[in-house]
Amino acid sequence: MNKKEVFEQVSYMEEQIGQLYQQLGDLKKHLSELLEENHRLGVENHHLRKRLEEENENGGESEGQLDEKDNAVGEGYDNLARLYEEGFHICNVHFGSPRQDEDCLFCLLFLNKTK
Repeated sequence: MNKKEVFEQVSYMEEQIGQLYQQLGDLKKHLSELLEENHRLGVENHHLRKRLEEENENGGESEGQLDEKDNAVGEGYDNLARLYEEGFHICNVHFGSPRQDEDCLFCLLFLNKTK
């Protein structure tokens, strides 16, 4: 084996290592996205289970009670405030997406505006 062949072989291995490094980076990025989605779904699942337990403890509501609530003044505000307390955004920027553990200034501004 002459020096040129050895150099070409080392260069080829270097290219392969570069490609593997890029694939590893892509895999790491994809794994990060999956972990974030898993966490978001876990938080949403927790909120839904908590809400379901609360409804089971309260025994639910009859249709007559729901009709009376529909006619109540400020029901929309109460629903938005309840959604916010359950951990969801009510602002126009991120409406419906789960909030992380911190407060959203846009949502708070909206709640204060509608009072």
